[in-house]
Amino acid sequence: MDAVEMKGITKRFPGIVANDGVNLKVKQGEIHALLGENGAGKSTLMNILFGLYQPDEGKILIKGKETEITGPTVAGELGIGMVHQHFMLVDPFTVTENIILGSEPTTNGMINKRRAEKEVQAISDRYGLKVDPRAKIRDISVGMQQRVEILKTLYRGAEILIFDEPTAVLAPQEIDELIVIMENLVKEGKTIIFITHKLKEIMRICDVVTIIRQGKFIGRVEVADTDENRLASMMVGRDVSFTVDKKPAKPKDKILSIRDIRVQDSRGVDAVRGLNMEIKAGEIVGLAGVDGNGQSELIEAITGLKKVQSGEVILNGKKITNLKPKTITHSGVGHIPEDRHRRGLVLDFSIGENMVLQTFDQKPFAKGWSLQYPAIHSYAKRLIEEFDVRTPDIHTPARALSGGNQQKGIIAREVDRDPDFLIAAQPTRGLDVGAIEGIHRRLIEQRDKGKAILLMSLELEEIWQLSDHIAVIYEGKIAGWVDPASTTEEEIGLLMAGYRAGTEVTS
Repeated sequence: MDAVEMKGITKRFPGIVANDGVNLKVKQGEIHALLGENGAGKSTLMNILFGLYQPDEGKILIKGKETEITGPTVAGELGIGMVHQHFMLVDPFTVTENIILGSEPTTNGMINKRRAEKEVQAISDRYGLKVDPRAKIRDISVGMQQRVEILKTLYRGAEILIFDEPTAVLAPQEIDELIVIMENLVKEGKTIIFITHKLKEIMRICDVVTIIRQGKFIGRVEVADTDENRLASMMVGRDVSFTVDKKPAKPKDKILSIRDIRVQDSRGVDAVRGLNMEIKAGEIVGLAGVDGNGQSELIEAITGLKKVQSGEVILNGKKITNLKPKTITHSGVGHIPEDRHRRGLVLDFSIGENMVLQTFDQKPFAKGWSLQYPAIHSYAKRLIEEFDVRTPDIHTPARALSGGNQQKGIIAREVDRDPDFLIAAQPTRGLDVGAIEGIHRRLIEQRDKGKAILLMSLELEEIWQLSDHIAVIYEGKIAGWVDPASTTEEEIGLLMAGYRAGTEVTS
């Protein structure tokens, strides 16, 4: 039986048709992938199914019955739950308080928190979620926060679960754990719609794939009858290369030196502890490590976003330690941040205005205290076209773009400034295979122009393909340097876990 059928769904926004007669049919008890490039209309289609948007045309059938889903409450009553890409949780609240919000169980007119905690624990145990009902959201990992979002839908009785890019913010181990959770949900009779552009995950866990491109239905295929190359070409409309084409690096002068720096995390605990590193012009150094080993704090220290407690950061022979972020930027540092919303964009500004966030006070974008909008608009149009940022126009607020197109906008801005030293932190997070291919090519071009690049990624394959040298970070120190041409996955894995050649790395 079909759990969901969407027929001829069309949704228009000013200047764009997000969904153009899209069809989707999902059988009960399957994991169904909704695949498409950035801005293809995947999230819009699912927001319609969840009741956040109303379709301009088309109809929706739930278990064979035509239904009008006028809002998330109606969707919930129909057994539809959605785990959003950007979590909707209240940080100071506990896990249980977040889950029951709006559906609080009461006894004699009072919220029965103890009963709620028991119910949450029971659901968590049933599906292998391993969530502490009493933990506060601000104290748990991103992966655990996602489990809380899943628990929210299950607590409300969801039978059809929509996962919107669920692995985009997860470390590899957390992805493995999420896949086990999804398999447990399906064993219990749940139906999952999995919005993604990650082909390996589709091949690993999904039963059926529906592909949409530029808002239109392209096809529906059984996973058992296809492969990654076919899915990629259906998604982007052309053949895609999965390997990085690059010549051997030709390193030149030293651009960045990090000498024995110590940096604390938000709790005042040392996250970077006496770390040393050098990066030369014309090379890409990959920073590999399990999430939470000091990568983020190191990058924030280099860019001036976090204080260096001791040690030095030297760029082109000049100390930039603890300078203001703007001064560091103008010294020749580019930064593609791992959190595009907190560090990369002003979401309520237009995408055009975001293109000049680093340079709005310089010519030709400023004259005295006055912004020169014709110059800003001309510049933004060029970058949007050159980097294929899918947006109705340059005046569209950044928050209205898909996550992948927001990321492409940031990369366009930072690469086009042509900095001597570029930090690329999770540069392809949330991007489809076509966009990833383009971004990898841009980074190699910057390297070949003589720029120094520090690449931080939780995707080990990305580190491997792009880097000329790999520095493995463990508990705030460099555990070892390896050559991607001669190392093994096992060697890198041991270093990431704190071991070298069978000996534990002392910290």
